[in-house]
Amino acid sequence: MADVRYLGQSESAALDDELMGPCGFCLEQLMELAGLSVAQAVQDLSQQSSMQIVVLCGPGNNGGDGLVAARHLFHFGHDVTVVYPKVGKKEWYSSLVTQLKESNIPVEESLPSSLASADVIIDALFGFSFSGAVRPPYDAILGELRRIQTSSGQPKKPTIVAVDAPSGWDVEKGPQGNGDAVIPDVLVSLTAPKKCAEHFYGRHYLGGRFVPSSIQRKYRLELPAYPGASQCVELSTGKKGA
Repeated sequence: MADVRYLGQSESAALDDELMGPCGFCLEQLMELAGLSVAQAVQDLSQQSSMQIVVLCGPGNNGGDGLVAARHLFHFGHDVTVVYPKVGKKEWYSSLVTQLKESNIPVEESLPSSLASADVIIDALFGFSFSGAVRPPYDAILGELRRIQTSSGQPKKPTIVAVDAPSGWDVEKGPQGNGDAVIPDVLVSLTAPKKCAEHFYGRHYLGGRFVPSSIQRKYRLELPAYPGASQCVELSTGKKGA
């Protein structure tokens, strides 16, 4: 099989439009499947039966994926806290928050004091459609993530997992050296990797086992085979696509 193809911003948006148009999917359905993919990738990282996981969620679809992942990770047996400073405008986001609260999963507006001691931090702040400067309160959140990453006095640091596109990265060019970028340990690309992933060399997963064969052919995705019934597959580290 040829290398998995990496998509630019406009092509990624067009693919999503086709999934939710001619292909018959709805946003809520895709978000549920994407969030489950993220949760399974995180589960694959460790043999620990219970991890301390903090999920950082933005106001858009990327944040919605994070909310779904948080619910699944809770049901996988982990201790999960969600940080959700601004609830998305669509009613569906409020429903996702209700689902979390009904399971007594903490949903906070600000970072917990225990953030640095978490086993895993999931960055679900911004997706492939994000552009421009990172604004409050998210700039402070990314600043704290960078501080944790660069702290020399912390023997065990959290594993940072980015959803689809690491926050602060240009979706096509990767980290731009403007001080906003967080360099994650793990990236979970959704549907197909975005071009920014060409600049990522950690553990790289692909999730979103729902792409119709017609879309795979049209966009020449060359998606890998998913193992068994898994919703994610690990890609070769540091391998660039076409």
